[in-house]
Amino acid sequence: MKTTEDRQIECTSLPILSSRDRGWENILVEQFQHPAGEGRTCYSDEHAICLSLAPRPVLLLQTQGDKTRTGLYAKGDFCITPAKMPFFARWESDDRFLQVRITSRFIESVAGEALEINPDRLELLPEFRVRDRQLEAIGMMLLAELQQENSGSRLYIESLANVLAVHLLRQYATAKPHLTVYAGGLPQRQLLQILDYIHEHLDRDIKLADLADLLGISQFHLSHLFKQSLGTSPYQYLLGQRIERAKQLLKQTDRSMMEMALMCGFSSHSRLSQHFRQLTGMTPRAYRAN
Repeated sequence: MKTTEDRQIECTSLPILSSRDRGWENILVEQFQHPAGEGRTCYSDEHAICLSLAPRPVLLLQTQGDKTRTGLYAKGDFCITPAKMPFFARWESDDRFLQVRITSRFIESVAGEALEINPDRLELLPEFRVRDRQLEAIGMMLLAELQQENSGSRLYIESLANVLAVHLLRQYATAKPHLTVYAGGLPQRQLLQILDYIHEHLDRDIKLADLADLLGISQFHLSHLFKQSLGTSPYQYLLGQRIERAKQLLKQTDRSMMEMALMCGFSSHSRLSQHFRQLTGMTPRAYRAN
């Protein structure tokens, strides 16, 4: 029989995966696996979203603020705990979950820039156990990126963080957002400005904030207008251009895979090979030999 002290010690184990050292801004993603136990948290400037990854339902007692509830958490169930709200949980069997912490500052920025919500009136609501397909999809994309051995594109992570922030504000905030819809995409001059910047910096870790700052608009609106213009997201366009540069290097030079990976903005030759195969159906070596 486990004592309360045993449970508290067990729940302080480190995450099995963490984005802490990967340079991801405004968002921390961690995967945990715990035996039966309990734990407390209270994040002063981060909102926490927990997605159950348990292969079988886990009986969970959970306290958020002054409300305590008990229920079975199945794979895909979420809880949301706003910043500054004390959280306590006790689980009766092995548990696996993904925790996503997103900064209050970033949520407030998105609220003001993209959704015209007064940050002073912003309040996220706690949720005990929710099913949300879009939230689950975002969580699984973050988990997939977390499971990669090498750091992924910051543009991709920032895009996911923006989508997550907008979704939280739309679905779980007290103030109802007003989302301005811009039709027609980016003006040609601005689109060319963005495309030129991407092409000139393919070897760098381009951030969504870099592209948005070029035009003086929010990251959310930049992504939305870019996709209207070209039918693809900034990240997918960037990835396609990197693969095109890799094709040129493979045919025109005898550089090593690692050299080409760095010249194309990939953190390793394995990342280059992975994306090259996904977009072309063959490995870089097979393409060079073809």
